[in-house]
Amino acid sequence: AKLNPAELLPAVQCLSFGPQAGGGECCLLQLEPGLCAELEAGRSLVIRGEKDEHAVLCSKDKTYDMKIADTSNMLLFVPGCKTPEELNADAASCNIIHSQIAGFSKNYWELRRRRPKLKKLRKLLMEDPYEGPDSQKDQTSTFSKYTTEDLLSLIQASEEEILHQLQVIDACKIEGYWRVLDFDYEMKLLNHVTQLIDSESWPLSKVPLCACLEELGSLEPREMIEHILLSYGRKYVDAGEVFFEMREDKICRAIAQMLLQNAVKFNLSEFEEVWQQSVPEGMTTRLDQLQGLALVDRSSRPETIFLLKVEDLPEDNQERFNSLFGIRQKWTEVDITPYIQDLCAEKQTVGALLTKYARSSMLNGVKVYNSRRPIS
Repeated sequence: AKLNPAELLPAVQCLSFGPQAGGGECCLLQLEPGLCAELEAGRSLVIRGEKDEHAVLCSKDKTYDMKIADTSNMLLFVPGCKTPEELNADAASCNIIHSQIAGFSKNYWELRRRRPKLKKLRKLLMEDPYEGPDSQKDQTSTFSKYTTEDLLSLIQASEEEILHQLQVIDACKIEGYWRVLDFDYEMKLLNHVTQLIDSESWPLSKVPLCACLEELGSLEPREMIEHILLSYGRKYVDAGEVFFEMREDKICRAIAQMLLQNAVKFNLSEFEEVWQQSVPEGMTTRLDQLQGLALVDRSSRPETIFLLKVEDLPEDNQERFNSLFGIRQKWTEVDITPYIQDLCAEKQTVGALLTKYARSSMLNGVKVYNSRRPIS
């Protein structure tokens, strides 16, 4: 072969297939450095998904899609295989090392970071919302209740993402199970608290926990009073006592939902008047508090407003846009943003989503977006 022996590596690896070297029994997983460090630190990666779902891989705080990537080269698994740098280079003699191939593969699993699939979490908990300690329905319900472990086995998201979402939807633990409050019961609790604030003339920025529990404990369970304060207020400690600063925007939003949920459409000016009269004294209502909850129709005469909750829309990108363009043919960026913001992947903008799924045009000097495909 006209090779100069001096240029050859001193050790030669002679490969042969072992008796167990079957294809398809071994899987390769390509990891980014962060995930590799997780495993090296002794933490686990978990594959989640039920039989009818595409598998996702979860670390403690992130979720990844799993996709098979084919490779043109055969990938061989050789136990104890050493690289030239690892071999003890002995220039005096040529060593022949016999290595057995234990397996091979023509593909590997590739991971891509994705948004966690959390819509199912709300759906499961909404099957059996908590209506209070006196509810007969709660005692006779046949629906399943879910612990943290149950949710980890059912929801395709990491533990941290699931726990964060439970906080976002104001879920609480009752007798060890995660529950969401029935909306009417939630409003009843909130009403107790706001009426007490009003009767005691407390500033909305300094509502004392102890006094609330003392005054309202005979009406509702103390843990429910504290939960509603945590949901609609920001907890802080002053001079050793726990206080809550009530969140004006969230309270106004909840009261708007209560007013809108029983009407198909509401005259906008009448709604704004009733809404302002319905919120606690000292609070100011603004339409921007209703982003992702209600939609204003400026084209109708008179102008109207109706309930449209982002959590009721599909989780899949294309299905979400189909649904939105089914509701309204043309959208301004301001109107559509609250309904697609949650679809944005890491470092993706609303503008990039609109470019991919919608077509832009000008209407009366305003840029509007409509569907790229016919909506049936």
